[in-house]
Amino acid sequence: MSWNARMPDTMTTGMTDVDLPRGGDFASEIARLETQFDIIRYMRRVTHIFGFKTFLICSIPPVDMERLSAATVISNMPAELLNKYDSLSMLRFSTGVRRLRETTTPFQIALADWEKEGGKPVSAADYIAMLRENGIFQANYFPVHDAEGGRGAVILMGPQADLPMTAAMELQMIAIHVYNRLAEIGSVWKNSSTTLSEREIQCLSWTAAGKTSAEIAGILGLSEHTVNHYLNHVTKKLDAVNRTQAVVKAMKKGYIS
Repeated sequence: MSWNARMPDTMTTGMTDVDLPRGGDFASEIARLETQFDIIRYMRRVTHIFGFKTFLICSIPPVDMERLSAATVISNMPAELLNKYDSLSMLRFSTGVRRLRETTTPFQIALADWEKEGGKPVSAADYIAMLRENGIFQANYFPVHDAEGGRGAVILMGPQADLPMTAAMELQMIAIHVYNRLAEIGSVWKNSSTTLSEREIQCLSWTAAGKTSAEIAGILGLSEHTVNHYLNHVTKKLDAVNRTQAVVKAMKKGYIS
């Protein structure tokens, strides 16, 4: 089934100039993004408009790296998926990462095809089942690099479908601009080994705005206990003595404005 047949609303009426500037205009919008959280929100919109479920932006993992999370810059991929991926050491069996090391051309890998490949541990079946449960049946890879030659990738995951050439070309350009914007505002892979989740950044952003844990819980639809967990965890990640210092450090690293 073609992409247009599978995602008619997304690829036609759903993708408007209001939703996403076309014809290169997106470059100016991306240039105006000031923080990593701004880019997360932008990428969430791109992911939705093009009919994907989730995204992940990473540097190309070296051959001796064991955890994808260590190479991840930003992502809205469900935490349980990424944790499962790393706990099973799936990085060493990744066809996508292997191809990213060999090519600069966009490509896609269907879950069904990857499942058929040999060499994976039996436990990989659990991760594959989780992907299906989350509606991920295909990954589209867009290789990128920054101004200094650092290589990375923007990975969009979702239903299995044929991506039209025009959409693929636009996504490749968006990927290039987003990756370079991340580098310009102070990318994680250049300044720190710390990776913050979307929720941690949201909680820090609202803390910076003067909101209490209870107020943040109401805004994000979480329990106060969960908000405190995120804030305590991110404070430790940033090696801060308290939330106030965590906010300051997050601002300096470009996570929040």
